[in-house]
Amino acid sequence: MKDRRPRDRGPKGRALDDVALEEIRDLLGNRPRRRDLLIEYLHLAQDRYGHLSAAHLRALAEEMRLSQTEVYEVATFYDHFDVVKEGETPPPPLTIRVCDSVSCMLAGCESLLSELTATADPNSVRVVRAPCMGRCGTAPAARIGDREVDHASAEGLLQMARDGETDTVVADYIGLDAYRASGGYQLLVKVRSGEVGADALMETMQDAGLRGLGGAGFPAGRKWGIVRSFPGPRLMSINGDEGEPGTFKDRIYLEQDPHRTFEGALIAAHTVEASRIYFYMRDEYPGVLQILRTEIAALEAAGLVEPGFIELRRGAGAYICGEESAMLESIEGKRGLPRHRPPYIAEVGLFGRPTLNHNIETLWWVRDIVEKGADWFAGKGKPDHPGVRSWSVSGRVREPGVKLAPAGVTVRELIEDYCGGMAEGHEFKAYLPGGASGGILPASMGDIPLNFGGELAKQGAFVGSHAIVIFSQADSIKDVTLNLLNFFKHESCGQCTPCREGTGKMVTLLKKQGKLDEEAVRDLEMVMRDASICGLGQAAPNPVNHLLTYFRDDL
Repeated sequence: MKDRRPRDRGPKGRALDDVALEEIRDLLGNRPRRRDLLIEYLHLAQDRYGHLSAAHLRALAEEMRLSQTEVYEVATFYDHFDVVKEGETPPPPLTIRVCDSVSCMLAGCESLLSELTATADPNSVRVVRAPCMGRCGTAPAARIGDREVDHASAEGLLQMARDGETDTVVADYIGLDAYRASGGYQLLVKVRSGEVGADALMETMQDAGLRGLGGAGFPAGRKWGIVRSFPGPRLMSINGDEGEPGTFKDRIYLEQDPHRTFEGALIAAHTVEASRIYFYMRDEYPGVLQILRTEIAALEAAGLVEPGFIELRRGAGAYICGEESAMLESIEGKRGLPRHRPPYIAEVGLFGRPTLNHNIETLWWVRDIVEKGADWFAGKGKPDHPGVRSWSVSGRVREPGVKLAPAGVTVRELIEDYCGGMAEGHEFKAYLPGGASGGILPASMGDIPLNFGGELAKQGAFVGSHAIVIFSQADSIKDVTLNLLNFFKHESCGQCTPCREGTGKMVTLLKKQGKLDEEAVRDLEMVMRDASICGLGQAAPNPVNHLLTYFRDDL
């Protein structure tokens, strides 16, 4: 019988370009070809060539012994990678990103985008929308090349483009020498010597009421104990993916005094006996990334850490990587898809090991709590609300910014006592108590204590990452809700249908002219809450729920 099997016509897929392969090999040098470094190497290629060509992706797959599909899927998952297929035109040499998240919307980002698009030369400058850049207190925010810009204007940005002012600007911060001169790392020495033991540290964290300040609010001391309870080797991760719209406190801390976070991290890592720390920092903060690179090298040179003990990993523009398990997937060089739980990452985390994960601000407080005592920290809160918090406040207030105020403070107190009142001509109408995910509450609920759980939770809202955005009579809460839902639609990882399809369908329902189909909205809300894998899909309907509950005049 005649053999009808097709003849082997050579390797399937894109042909390997020898020039591109040599370029990738030169780029990687003697770096290890480990799978978990894929995203770092994609960054190297993007930084050098301005985009990711099909030939370079093919060459990277060859060099790392990965399938072309795997490399392509990772590269196209993250917003900050520009994948250029064969025959496509690479992007212009300069990109201006304009934030279109809610605080920047209030500050006129749409007009800024329109003016830039109309006046910029598309052959030399690309103008794109971008999700929250973590500069909400100085909106509208933009980034030109690697330079972050506050209070951005079209004229100013285009002048910067003409003058070549596109490099990273690093804030004036407390470096290692200055930090040590003020007593920094003395506590770490005591911890490592055994003068301050692990049990005492965990008890102090518990007594102080220190909680995870990235959104979940899990007690820090308890988390250390849980991770320690699982057999090693153990790892630690630091979540610097501050992507919740309205949040910018972690950036401020790292731009001012980064070693407080480093010392807190090293104490926590010692307590749980972690063999390495992975510091995941969002790509939207080029200035912070430069600070971290510099100061990690300084710690190594000073002998405070072994080379490689703190490994900096750079995000690539994906809000979902703020979810801890998605962040771990990204650190492993994969798409940032949230994991099903259980098991939780404290048991099976990074590379399958028990992993302690903390937010920047949580670690920032560790040194002060141990040195000054648990009662000092706990006493800074309101009654029944231990601790002090860093509130990112933006929107229609006179003096936006990061405000240090007690846990349990009310939004009315934040406005009047910490922000100088409402902006001129604006009256308090509504607020986000916890960024895009935390819901929208009316001014009539401005005296609810802001903290995890309590009355806030009874209203279907939460404090999350402590991002407060204030709205006035000038703002349509329906427009605000649509902005937030467009953000969730853009940032859904696509893994689960309820979130992937639900966010898009919710946007469509809100945009539809005429009377809102509230029955369809409520049905969709229930499905998203009940069936989404992670908090993005579960919390995305919060603003819609509150729009229908409290702001019917804006429908």
